[in-house]
Amino acid sequence: MAAPVLLLLRALRPPVSAASSRFPSLEPVLPPSSCVVSSGWRTPPARTLQLCPALCAGHNKWSKVKHVKGPKDEARGRMFMKFGMMIRIAVKEGGSNPELNLNLAHILEQCRSKNMPKASIDAAVKSAEKAKPASQHMFEARGPGGCLLLVEVLTDNNSRTHQEIKRLLNKNGGMLSDGARHNFQRRGVVVVPGQNITTERALELAIKAGAEDVQETEDEEEKPLLQFLCDVADLNKVRALLKELGIEVLSSGLEFVPRTHAPLDEDHLDAASILIEALNDCPDVVRVWDNIQAHS
Repeated sequence: MAAPVLLLLRALRPPVSAASSRFPSLEPVLPPSSCVVSSGWRTPPARTLQLCPALCAGHNKWSKVKHVKGPKDEARGRMFMKFGMMIRIAVKEGGSNPELNLNLAHILEQCRSKNMPKASIDAAVKSAEKAKPASQHMFEARGPGGCLLLVEVLTDNNSRTHQEIKRLLNKNGGMLSDGARHNFQRRGVVVVPGQNITTERALELAIKAGAEDVQETEDEEEKPLLQFLCDVADLNKVRALLKELGIEVLSSGLEFVPRTHAPLDEDHLDAASILIEALNDCPDVVRVWDNIQAHS
């Protein structure tokens, strides 16, 4: 898998032809091993942007695999249940007023973007206010092919949930693995439609909005999306600036983004998909993050 390519935001390439791919290979301004601008840099300061063409192509394929799931009505009901758990966690951490709780506001925005009924959203918020105390935990795991997983849970019985997660991992080719958390970093992610946005336009938008990274992916219907990654503290600013630039924002929120990816072949990819689906089916599991990269 190609290493992420580090680009100076100040230097944009000439427009590519229509026959070119959406995110063509780009030559780095700095050597690939460089991760930061040297302290001896004396020209006006410039932020950097990581754009990963090879990663994006593989991630699209993995998105299509992991989003294929069961009858649509059943999957929709499960998704709404998970949103309810996310709302419960957000309310527990910052209260039920989205104007004062930005994390809750972002989750409610995601609920609306997935067409969750307003009555269901309001009921979930009210239920979260009255819910019995529950513990939030993050399990670190290793899956098929050496991929790393973070499994976020909300439970009123730690021992039961721990045993169930361990059982699901062992049954599906995974195991609990301390240290997986270090391969992920908490980032702000703003998702926008990717149709008709070229590489140069994506870079320009990232510059103007203050994003640090832009990646291409797809939704469960294979529609192209762009993810603008930024520091957690800059999430609202990046979101607001993108909207000021006339870009439709589909969702925004806090995510665990992998620092490095694990390339998997078809067999391991299928096994990882089965494992993640089994984990998501567990009632106590809120979300599962992975660092999977499918071979192009």
